[in-house]
Amino acid sequence: MRILVVEDEPALAVQLDQALAAAGYAVDLADNGRDACHLGEQEPFDAVVLDIGLPLMDGISVLKRWRAAGRSMPVLILTARGEWHEKVAGIDAGADDYLTKPFHMEELLARLRALIRRAAGQASAELRCGPLVLDTRGGRAMADGQALALTSHELRVLSYLMHHAGEVVSRSTLTEHIYAQDYDRDSNTIEVFVARLRKKLPPGLIETVRGLGYRLSCPD
Repeated sequence: MRILVVEDEPALAVQLDQALAAAGYAVDLADNGRDACHLGEQEPFDAVVLDIGLPLMDGISVLKRWRAAGRSMPVLILTARGEWHEKVAGIDAGADDYLTKPFHMEELLARLRALIRRAAGQASAELRCGPLVLDTRGGRAMADGQALALTSHELRVLSYLMHHAGEVVSRSTLTEHIYAQDYDRDSNTIEVFVARLRKKLPPGLIETVRGLGYRLSCPD
């Protein structure tokens, strides 16, 4: 899962980057509204953390531009303490949730997980596919009750497939959602990650749809 963090306060941006990366997300950073607007219009993010007070273009204007362009990714806005009008303006502009600074990082992570689940039509923090269970709170996967030893990129691939279980997901889509923009992307490595996952998962869960991509097929 790939997150855009838009925050102009350097120390907080670093904290968000580190916390989200530790939670298993691919993270892109922007420190002004103009760059954020461009990234949000061009890149396929699974969610955005958007500060309202930004240089060059304020967060509300950025959000309005995204929604006007048809960009529907979940957006969590960050507002200043006591600025209730910012919260109202943000929700009216198309924000999905908000947090008031200062905040606990654990709460931000929980809210992001919920937004991503809802966007994928998932209700529970535990995603299930037959014998496979992914605990989105701790980034742990289990099969038949046994913990799976997964690398960070294997976990990202599995997480995306589980959030989109039953859908055909192309290699290019997986590449766009497990790597940040400045990462040296190689879609051929997706085949390697999928092959490794298949060795660790119960047989038959990940299907190859010839010419299209992969599908996580969950038994009834």
